[in-house]
Amino acid sequence: MGLEAASGKRALGHFTRAGKCTIRYDTLMSLGTLAEMRTFERVAAHESFAGAARELGVSPSSVSKQVRLLEEHLGARLLHRTTRRVTLTQVGRLYYERAQKILAEVAELEVTVRGLHAEPRGTLRVSAPQDFGRLYLCEAVGAFAAAYPHLRIEFEMTDRKVDVVEEGFDVAVRVAKPASSTLVMRRLGRCERVLCAAPAYLAAYGVPASPAALASHNCIEYDYAESNAWTFRIDGRTQGVAATGRLRANSAWALRALALAGQGIALIPRFLVHDDLAAGRLALVLADALDADLEVMALLPPGRPIAAKSRAFVDFVAERLRAEPWWRGAEPGGS
Repeated sequence: MGLEAASGKRALGHFTRAGKCTIRYDTLMSLGTLAEMRTFERVAAHESFAGAARELGVSPSSVSKQVRLLEEHLGARLLHRTTRRVTLTQVGRLYYERAQKILAEVAELEVTVRGLHAEPRGTLRVSAPQDFGRLYLCEAVGAFAAAYPHLRIEFEMTDRKVDVVEEGFDVAVRVAKPASSTLVMRRLGRCERVLCAAPAYLAAYGVPASPAALASHNCIEYDYAESNAWTFRIDGRTQGVAATGRLRANSAWALRALALAGQGIALIPRFLVHDDLAAGRLALVLADALDADLEVMALLPPGRPIAAKSRAFVDFVAERLRAEPWWRGAEPGGS
């Protein structure tokens, strides 16, 4: 049985044997005009031609004409009309549900395209790891907020791996090895990691002459590491060496504190210990063999143009990071 098809027009959909209504997707996408669809959607929402007319600022007769043209184009009746109320037909309800989604996507697209060249506005949600965020992004976020007064910024620092899409972040800054992902990645720079220990520790337990010698040392472990192996270049090959000890911490800041206290050898991002190395509070260990660099990345949601607010923030942070001394790979002396 057809769906109340107008004479000479192809029906919008059909009923299955089970009595369920299906809709032709190809017909739905030949929609007539968006103006007619928007008008119909407002009529369905208000269940009234007069209510839709008041919202749209046009006459009820104009609204009625728009809906009639849409029905003629689709070849299906979308509304039951009585003197008291307007209700959706079965196919009209299905069309209404699809139309709401399409109109929402069109509205989002329009906002996105307009925003590509507009001054950043709205809310910007940013995620960053705690130690990196505390040292290099808190001040940057403050300066960025001052530069863009029409933006509301929500800044979350956490060492857990956030789901950018599901949790609604616009930008997630990560310090990690690049991995296959559907997210859009903008590389901000290289994050060198170094093995280091306090001079007092090395004086007491000796300086390891090779990666294998780490087996006799107290290696401070990191909770969020993908494995307990540290990676080295040995005889031209990359090789992981087990790094175990009596201490384990869940932040790079804690690793630094334990190393400064002379409690062992730790693998730490250079940005955290650059000043300690320069001042001699910590010394490098196996610097020539270590292969442990990470990337500082900005990750953004996929599937849509990058919004002006996100692009401005990433550019702003990238510029500030280039001014940091550790970014240029300064190499204080070490073992």
